[in-house]
Amino acid sequence: MTGAPKLPWAPPRAKPTTPPRQDTSFIRKGIARIDLHDPYYFAVSLDWTRFVLLFLAAELALNLTFAALYTLQPGAIANEPHPGLLSAFFFSLETLATVGYGEMYPGTTYGHVISSIEIVVGTVFTAIMTGLLFIRFSKPKAKILYAENPVVAQHNGKPTLMVRIANGRNTVLSNAELSLHMLVRTTSEEGVAHAYVVELPLLRDRIPAFAILFTMMHVIDEASPLDGYHAAHEDLAAVRLFLNVRAHDPAIGQMVADSRAYSGPDIRFGMRYVDAVLRDDNDRVVADYARLGVLVADQQRADGSVGGLM
Repeated sequence: MTGAPKLPWAPPRAKPTTPPRQDTSFIRKGIARIDLHDPYYFAVSLDWTRFVLLFLAAELALNLTFAALYTLQPGAIANEPHPGLLSAFFFSLETLATVGYGEMYPGTTYGHVISSIEIVVGTVFTAIMTGLLFIRFSKPKAKILYAENPVVAQHNGKPTLMVRIANGRNTVLSNAELSLHMLVRTTSEEGVAHAYVVELPLLRDRIPAFAILFTMMHVIDEASPLDGYHAAHEDLAAVRLFLNVRAHDPAIGQMVADSRAYSGPDIRFGMRYVDAVLRDDNDRVVADYARLGVLVADQQRADGSVGGLM
């Protein structure tokens, strides 16, 4: 950190990115996008917006169903100020939540039967939603930020694939384990296409204390699957990179994991990341997360080529 630049500076600005929930470069056929045979997994895997909308839709559907049942028999609800579907809906809403205000109540045996069934359904529905909310809030989650693009630049005289990541939490993650893999497609002598994943060895695949920023590095040598690739390589579009991070979060006392996928065209050859860590006048380390994915031309190869990759 001794060589970190001093404030002030005028950096280009860019927002750090978070990983997508899935790698959308793959199209899955022959499998249902929504599997209602496993409603638990479906519910916990939804994002918060869809989960809330699903909850509201289920609440509305249940109350409309029971409201319609109440209206099948006149007088099923006693003391209705304005008998009809709207009044029955609000009575159903209060019954489903087991909350009564003493105004309306079941007025017939039929009304008592429907309200009894609704109370049981409401109790089960509330228990299920409470459990799902607890699970969603209690799931350990790493807040890892990623640069928008991997880069290939010179490092210690060798072409190196780099991916910069950042810890988005205020706590320091410990014993972080990093891995980088590449999807390789080959054709056998029989003309059969194969795809398999190979590991890209990192210069450092473990971090004792992951506090702010870190750059993952893979040296591209003769043994690297990326050897010979360049920005205009005809097979670059078929390349897929898979990045995994696993670390211990002391705030929750659990291991957290995260991942990110990149496609070949995401790689920027002949570029490098700008400095994102500096020291202020009080010699304190300052990490500017807005510079996480900001790129500049690699001075070693300003023409966009890296080492022998062209």
